Amino acid sequence: MQRRSFLRVASGGFIAAAVATPLTLSGCSSELPPEALQAWQGPGEEPDVRRWILAHAILAPHSHNLQSWLVDLRTPDEITLYLDRGPGRLLPETDPWHRQMMLSQGTFLELLDLAARQRGLRADVILFPQGEFETRTVDSRPTAHIRLVADSTVKPDPLFAQVFRRRTNREAYEVREPAPNALQAIAAAVHDPLLRAGFVGGAEPQRLQEHRDIAMEAWRIELQTPRTILESYRVLRVGPQEIAAHRDGLSLNTPLMRALVTLGLFDRGHPPEPGDLGIASQIEDFNAKVGTTPAFFWLVSEGQGRTVQIKAGRAYLRAQLAATAQGLSMHPVSQALQEYPEQAEPYARIHRLLDAPPTRQTVQMWTRLGYAPAIPPSPRRGLDAHILRV
Repeated sequence: MQRRSFLRVASGGFIAAAVATPLTLSGCSSELPPEALQAWQGPGEEPDVRRWILAHAILAPHSHNLQSWLVDLRTPDEITLYLDRGPGRLLPETDPWHRQMMLSQGTFLELLDLAARQRGLRADVILFPQGEFETRTVDSRPTAHIRLVADSTVKPDPLFAQVFRRRTNREAYEVREPAPNALQAIAAAVHDPLLRAGFVGGAEPQRLQEHRDIAMEAWRIELQTPRTILESYRVLRVGPQEIAAHRDGLSLNTPLMRALVTLGLFDRGHPPEPGDLGIASQIEDFNAKVGTTPAFFWLVSEGQGRTVQIKAGRAYLRAQLAATAQGLSMHPVSQALQEYPEQAEPYARIHRLLDAPPTRQTVQMWTRLGYAPAIPPSPRRGLDAHILRV
């Protein structure tokens, strides 16, 4: 095999791995630039309590780590939240109905609320103050208006202690199952009557294997569909300069990938060709991780409106923080929940498996759950990048 051909294959393999594991590759990862992780050091002293609160909210999980949040602070003691619809902030191929964007608005709002409670403030949240978005579109109207009110009855939430420890962990999980008391703590953190939380583990081996099979098939589809894999490539940041410049998306800082990009041997503007060995390798790697995943967690909602999607995001943030407190990790396997045509069969299968008729219920979140090795946090753009300039 010629040197150039070898590098091309290696490029495909490592790039595919980055989509699944943006921070690390087995035995070959490098530290991220400090400026990309600065937000995880905390806000420090902020004269405006809203900035202190928001500096925590921007650490919430977000689909593809796009951090599509904009806030307007022009009115004292108030915050208006918008969905950032700017270039590269949406996922039109894998999230065509913007459902995952609404979930990510919800994770932000819940973390904002937890931070406000730490300061003795009640966050009065009005969703969609100018009207709710249609089911399959988004626009320039705000997603929420928040008024902060001093309230002596407001108490800090114990989940806040996990904010800086929370990670989305895509690594291989230990085979041992989550402890029953840990599952109870996660379920207790979800207290919205519109949402149903559930788990499956080794006590139901056949159902557990069905979850694994659906996750594997949905992942294969996403990797082998040109436009969806390209969407992930477009938000892939390779090397310290790109990571520091963007501080979002999927980050990869291995020496090999930095060399391939520098030499022009990887073109992120083109999908892998059919039969690409790198994609096949990444499918095999993902299947190995999913095949030993000891448990899955899910959230099912009544309905599919924008408000319930935000509520599901808020509940997921609480569930993930509760899992963190129990020493557990979560990794959303969202591919089967996505509404693009190629995922129709996995979408139907996971809804049937979870007894969620799509005509009236929606599987909003579905994650791997287990004990996993420690990983670093993901890059964050910093608070000022989210403040609306008018």
